[in-house]
Amino acid sequence: MPHAKIANRKAAARRSSTKSKSRKSAIATKPIAIYHEHPRWFVPVFAELDRRAIPYVRLDAAHHHFDISPNGDQQYGLVFNRMSPSAWTRGNAHAIFYTLSYLAHLEKQGTRVVNGSHAFRVETSKALQLSLLESLGLPHPRSVVINHPSQAVAAAKNLRYPIVVKPNIGGSGVGIVRFDSPEQLAAAVQNGAIQLGLDSTGIVQEFIPARGGHITRVETLGYKYLYGIKVFTSGETFDLCPMDICKTTDGAEIKTACVVEGAKTGLRVEGFKPPKKVISDTEKIFRAAQIEVGGLEYIIDDRDGKLYYYDVNALSNFVSDGPRIVGVDPFARLVDYLVKEAR
Repeated sequence: MPHAKIANRKAAARRSSTKSKSRKSAIATKPIAIYHEHPRWFVPVFAELDRRAIPYVRLDAAHHHFDISPNGDQQYGLVFNRMSPSAWTRGNAHAIFYTLSYLAHLEKQGTRVVNGSHAFRVETSKALQLSLLESLGLPHPRSVVINHPSQAVAAAKNLRYPIVVKPNIGGSGVGIVRFDSPEQLAAAVQNGAIQLGLDSTGIVQEFIPARGGHITRVETLGYKYLYGIKVFTSGETFDLCPMDICKTTDGAEIKTACVVEGAKTGLRVEGFKPPKKVISDTEKIFRAAQIEVGGLEYIIDDRDGKLYYYDVNALSNFVSDGPRIVGVDPFARLVDYLVKEAR
């Protein structure tokens, strides 16, 4: 009898092993879904997936629906959220809040989501980003959150000028306006010139003059440091998107995918290894925000040399020509990560 029990256990173990391998094989054959809205930013990711012949599908976040039934969205091995908070500037505002519902639904269904609902919630709220930095005890520009333009003057009362007013839901610097005096701000409020954006929430914040004429962006993958870059700017623009050179010096939009060498009101990019403390802070921030693929921006105040973190991004486009600029191909590393997580 003992021998029969042992044989039965071994047979059951083999059946369980076979079922486990079958499940893993099924997961491995399911395509990766890239959920995105911008028409150009993710071309390098698709090219890398194509090069490796990895099954994937592109989900248009601006024209999408999902089935609430139990098996409605079980066809993907993984969903990678690449939705942009600046979609509202391209006529796709409707997709932003929809995306929060979709990602939460996927997670409840048990689908593996990279940069899921919590990450996207942080991505789409500068107020939440600042609260996160404050909760972690990390330096950030002094800021006050408002829900009506009439509150801007009072909010700025104890701030150091110049200040900026930012929409809570931003993206690539859209809607950020600088004011050099209380009188200038008051005039803008009186004239109805302050727009708080999609959710009628704004950030009144001290403007930090950049030491060396640049900000620094730190990119992460799987909550770990990937690379850093310095983004040099004239100081007259807040659009610091490092991958897509979106405008020419006369302000005209460029309609094709661009490289970092392109003209963009004086912007240029170079590789940079941040201090260990910054790398540690960055990884801490993204673990807390549940952002697996992200970029953190910080600035050194030219007045006193202090460091301030000011922008937490879940939408990392990565820098073009990565091997030359930062010594790594971020798109290849990203696809490695997606394939591993999908299995």
